[in-house]
Amino acid sequence: MQKILVIQTAFIGDVVLATALLESLHQQYPLVAIDIVVRQGNEPLFTGHPYIHEVLIWNKKKLKYIHWLQILFKIRKASYDAVVNVQRFAATGLWTALSKAKFKIGFNKNPFSFLFTHAIQHLEIQEGMHEVNRNHQLIQVLGAIDLAMPKLYPTELDLEKIKKYQTQPYLCIAPASVWYTKQYPVEDWVPFLNALSFDGPIYILGGVGDKKIAEKLFKSYHQNLVNLAGELSFLAAAALQQKALLNYVNDSAPMHFASAVNAPVVAIYCSTIPEFGYGPLSKRAFVVQTQENLVCRPCGIHGKKECPLKHFNCAHSIQIQQLTAPLLQVLQH
Repeated sequence: MQKILVIQTAFIGDVVLATALLESLHQQYPLVAIDIVVRQGNEPLFTGHPYIHEVLIWNKKKLKYIHWLQILFKIRKASYDAVVNVQRFAATGLWTALSKAKFKIGFNKNPFSFLFTHAIQHLEIQEGMHEVNRNHQLIQVLGAIDLAMPKLYPTELDLEKIKKYQTQPYLCIAPASVWYTKQYPVEDWVPFLNALSFDGPIYILGGVGDKKIAEKLFKSYHQNLVNLAGELSFLAAAALQQKALLNYVNDSAPMHFASAVNAPVVAIYCSTIPEFGYGPLSKRAFVVQTQENLVCRPCGIHGKKECPLKHFNCAHSIQIQQLTAPLLQVLQH
């Protein structure tokens, strides 16, 4: 075994969880060159990554299929010993099938899985297995490989950039999400922040696309908030989370960032539930969700653009005390 390719072109949180495969594969085969395919925009996660030989980048927004072909040619030219496809979509399945690899591994729900050498049963999300464990099944055909946790590697430049924010104890919050129903509402963040017994800085994290939500929150409550949305790289944000007293996040990418640097986290679940397999993996993790028995929750495996019943009670019924209790516990210890 000399070269292995991992394919994960989904959203950034999914890519972070897939880094567990990189850790496991490197532990088992420390001399093997490991490459990964990601969608354009997610490649900064692997800046300076010690175990990645090459990052292949698929531009899915511009000339999507031309770039798909270019990636295919690179895959075939590289002559991988094994291709491990985490995704269940046709485009990545065809890459796997045409890869010329000795081991063509993917989930049986991929439309081209009949062309794989190993089609692994994909356990239903409702069965409660964490996504990291689901993905780990894929590489068991390569040997008795130990399960590893996701991991990110902030660079020295990332660590240097955030030093000025770490001169005193701080909190981080990540109020945004791609999906509305995964997002604890901005109007509910303000009374929660008012109830916090904390005088240090509270850093708002997020990408460039999250600036509007961050600015709205900052205008409503700016006492000790510092708006860093769009200001930090993925790795720098993860490094800032790592040293925070606590990180308040939604069921979204910042939660997985926290898992990948073992940062203390409070994961807030609105329309989704941790039993879907995307819960926090940090050693110190708190899960906050409504205590009401809502027949409409969960309303789907993924988030939605709006509450189907228009009330969004899965978010609004979360009590402030549920959110403040984890910080009190951390401060006491």
